[in-house]
Amino acid sequence: MAPPVRSAGYSDDEYESEPADRPATGRLDEAELNRLAHAAAGGDRRALERLLAAVTPVMVRYCRARTGGRPVGLQTPEDIAQEIGMAICTALPRYRLGDTPFMAFAYGIAGNKVADAFRAAGRDRSSPTDTIPESADPGADPEHIVVSDDLFARARVLIERLAPQHREILVLRIALQFSAEETARIIGSTPGAVRVAQHRALNRLRSWADELGG
Repeated sequence: MAPPVRSAGYSDDEYESEPADRPATGRLDEAELNRLAHAAAGGDRRALERLLAAVTPVMVRYCRARTGGRPVGLQTPEDIAQEIGMAICTALPRYRLGDTPFMAFAYGIAGNKVADAFRAAGRDRSSPTDTIPESADPGADPEHIVVSDDLFARARVLIERLAPQHREILVLRIALQFSAEETARIIGSTPGAVRVAQHRALNRLRSWADELGG
């Protein structure tokens, strides 16, 4: 069965309307995605539109999971997801049906784009905002902001210390709610190896967090 397809334009409300406990792949059929990608790689524009409509919400959730839902330098998670979509379009002519599942192909691009965003943010020390506030925010306690930002920074540093594959497994399994079988197909592994890697990654995070706490 073909995955339900929404229009190519997505509002933030549409992203947030997805049930939190619904599996990330609940509306994505792997075989259909592979078929659409193959057709799009051959120049089928309708297939490309359907492919992007199906994949874009998942890429947004992926970017939000990798960034903690916060801007990275000048880029929001949605900005990064848009870049991923453009990069997928550029790379599609290289996609070959049967060589690798399309989602593995897409997540390889997504991981590189998120890493690029963090590298760029390391060189950019600005603090972007969409609008200039007319008055001070009475709830914006400076100490609370500093503590909140510090906790987020520490958590991100710990996650980024993980091996790249372990980091991807946690994002796919926990943030995006992929099954071990789905995750294994995406990263080119086995369900058993995915479960073991997830267990080890979580244990490392706990150990590092305890060290910081001590």
